[in-house]
Amino acid sequence: MSATAAPSSPHVMNTYGRLPIALSHGQGCRVWDTEGRAYLDGLGGIAVNTLGHNHPELVPALQEQIAKLIHSSNYYHVPGQEQLATKLTELSGLTNAFFCCTGLEANEAALKLARKFGHDKGIERPEIVVYEAAFHGRSIATLSATGNPKVQQGFGPLVEGFIRVPLNDIEALKKATEGNPNVVAVFFETIQGEGGIHPMRWEYLRQVRQLCDERDWLMMIDEVQCGMGRTGKWFAHQWAGIKPDVMPLAKGLGSGVPIGAVVAGPRAANLFAPGNHGTTFGGNPLAMRAGIETIRIMEEHKLLDNAANVGAHLKGALERELGGLPGVREIRGQGLMLGIELDRPCGVILNRACEAGLLLSVTADSVIRLVPPLILSVAEADEIVAILAPIVKTFLAEAAP
Repeated sequence: MSATAAPSSPHVMNTYGRLPIALSHGQGCRVWDTEGRAYLDGLGGIAVNTLGHNHPELVPALQEQIAKLIHSSNYYHVPGQEQLATKLTELSGLTNAFFCCTGLEANEAALKLARKFGHDKGIERPEIVVYEAAFHGRSIATLSATGNPKVQQGFGPLVEGFIRVPLNDIEALKKATEGNPNVVAVFFETIQGEGGIHPMRWEYLRQVRQLCDERDWLMMIDEVQCGMGRTGKWFAHQWAGIKPDVMPLAKGLGSGVPIGAVVAGPRAANLFAPGNHGTTFGGNPLAMRAGIETIRIMEEHKLLDNAANVGAHLKGALERELGGLPGVREIRGQGLMLGIELDRPCGVILNRACEAGLLLSVTADSVIRLVPPLILSVAEADEIVAILAPIVKTFLAEAAP
């Protein structure tokens, strides 16, 4: 495989820096390209393919649903919505859910909930606290909430009403909002994904929860990438023993079928009334079946325990092989959401890993990201390390910071 020339796509907009392969099919944690070459999937479609590929229980369920009804419309009741909403509220301890198609849409709905919350209290220009290095999507509003100037460039003017603060610094949060009556919400990822696998500390999360309660703010936690069992709990914030008021979900919820959700607690669950928000495709019968079956299979196969145990094994193996090496700044994350931060840009590792039969990503220029399917085995985790560690060592030996 050549890593220099990508397949020609003259009629597709040039929005992605693609690797020069096209995937054909998959089985478990492996995929094959159109040339017949196999790869170990350490990316999981960017934390989407929760159950891997061609899961023997998911596929027949989706085939059955496709033969019944793919899409109806939110003009009518969709029984799967009630079933999936009941399950998500049970798992989260929240009360109501709204369904859409993507994480961006879920985050957009959360921002609208925060503004509606403010307007209902008589606040004319509501403001929302967001974080440095955050990533919430690429619509104009979610892009404005995102903390990455590189992806914002060329799309101004951005939406107003955001106050940006550093991670894990409760005093900075208090200082940035002191005396400001327009603040209505704090919005963040429990573990930043695109920003470089940066976790919020559990104690900090508890401090923010307390501050939101004291000041009557909504605590809105973006669990799009770190939720749905990826860290070993259903939602990453649960490690801190807290509940948000608003929780966007997507990615792993449907194991590859496009789905998004906003799950809300009592302070936000009834802010929207008919006509305030909606979606054409959101909550369709196929997506609902995918979400219902994904959660059922995760429960029956104890995939939260697997994510925690195999993730700890993978992190330990990476630390043994790479920890302490000159050029390796930190190995961080939880469960099967791990990042290896180097002291220099390392985008070339993406191509080298691909050539060696391993799919992963590089985010924030210098962080190798691993978010494999939650069915990953210990043997497959060891295989990831066996492929990746020599690549990183060679790269560090030849590249100056």
